[in-house]
Amino acid sequence: MTTPSRFGDSGSRFPEPYGQGGGANLADILERVLDKGIVIAGDIRINLLDIELLTVKLRLIVASVDKAKEMGIDWWESDPALSSRARRDELARENAELKERLARLEELEPGRVPREAP
Repeated sequence: MTTPSRFGDSGSRFPEPYGQGGGANLADILERVLDKGIVIAGDIRINLLDIELLTVKLRLIVASVDKAKEMGIDWWESDPALSSRARRDELARENAELKERLARLEELEPGRVPREAP
C-alpha cells in the first residue's frame, strides 16, 4: 500500500525548507564563515580608448574579530571613530601638542610675565 503525498497521488513534493531536513541553516553558515573567514576581492577599471580613467579596487573580508586578529588585522583598535581608547589617546596627544604650542607662544611674547602653574 502506498501512502498518499501532500499533493495528490502523483507523488511530487516540494523540497523541504531549510532547517527541516538536515540541510544547513543560516546560523550554521554564518558560524562557519565567521570561524574560517571569507575574502571577496575585485577590481573595476574604466578605460576609454586604451586610456585608464578610473580604477577601483574592492577588498572585503568577513570574519570574526578573533579570526581577523589571528590574520593580523586590527585597524579598528586604532581608529578613533570606532574605539574609545583610540579616541582618548588621540585627545591626550592633541592636548599635549596644544600645551606645548601654548608654552612656546608664551615664551615668544616679549614683556609678558609668564603665568604661574596652578
